Amino acid sequence: MNLNISTPFTTETIRKLKAGDTISLTGEIYTARDAAHKLMAEALKNGQPAPFTYEGNAVFYAGPCPAPPGKPIGSVGPTTAGRMDAYSPALIAAGLRVMIGKGERAPAVTEAIKKHGGLYLVAVGGVAALMAKCITKSEEVAYSELSTESVKRLEVENLPLVVAIDHTGESIL
Repeated sequence: MNLNISTPFTTETIRKLKAGDTISLTGEIYTARDAAHKLMAEALKNGQPAPFTYEGNAVFYAGPCPAPPGKPIGSVGPTTAGRMDAYSPALIAAGLRVMIGKGERAPAVTEAIKKHGGLYLVAVGGVAALMAKCITKSEEVAYSELSTESVKRLEVENLPLVVAIDHTGESIL
């Protein structure tokens, strides 16, 4: 069954999704890879503001290619989530509940998802050019010095994803 889900994510939405569900996501999400995660974790540790409000939002582990003329973004595919595992538990505890990537997660991340009621969604790797067609708008919001790994706000329409780890810690990985 494919569910149509819109952001922002509510507790009710998170709780209704189960490991193995397929979804089409529409709304606003943010990109951030390992370099941005390191800076976000440092900001959190130092009491500095986050580059975006974590509550209700999703972070997509991706570093989009520059946009070709007339397009909002270039190719954009999921990055291996394990690269963010060192930072994820702290960000989850700070309010980030939904993450999008590919690959397995560390046990500490699964426990944080379970403890705080979150989700880990997976995107199919290798289809970055096709995924870019689901993005209608892209805007850099933080860490411009990281170039393609800066934090960007994306508007997505019917982005195909699978619930890999649900709020109970149940996993398909």
